[in-house]
Amino acid sequence: MKIRAETSADRQAIEAVTVTAFSGAEHTSHTEQHIVNGLRKAGQLSVSLVAELNGAVVGHVAISPVAISDGARGWFGLGPISVLPQYQRSGIGSQLVREALRIIRRRGASGCVVLGDPDYYSRFGFRVNPDLGFPGVPAEYFQTRSFDSSQPRGIVSYHEAFEAES
Repeated sequence: MKIRAETSADRQAIEAVTVTAFSGAEHTSHTEQHIVNGLRKAGQLSVSLVAELNGAVVGHVAISPVAISDGARGWFGLGPISVLPQYQRSGIGSQLVREALRIIRRRGASGCVVLGDPDYYSRFGFRVNPDLGFPGVPAEYFQTRSFDSSQPRGIVSYHEAFEAES
């Protein structure tokens, strides 16, 4: 398997992987493909990596900037993360997450937030931060990982593409 930056030729495959990966998922509005497309169109995909196996895209991860109400800079949001169902639980998603985090850290990011399963994301160093929140979700599902000594406080806002319906 190879992890690499997306190219324009990957866009349809990324959309197909994203739709398929989330088709049976609970706790989703099934708009993840629209989020990725919206972030791309707005120039807000800070990192967009694909996992390629035997020449086919089987996974994707996106990272985009987030805003924090206290004005903290250099923070990003991880996701959506998509892996075709037949390849889930094989380590592809973990490799995508690790590489995406490595890239933003190398670029000088202060930290990253994620909305998702706390058991899964804790393995990457994400933890609940009671001083940093995201309204409308149980606190344990919103986690942060700081790459430096910064400890922002407040409410996190994602790009408007996360509200995309189509």
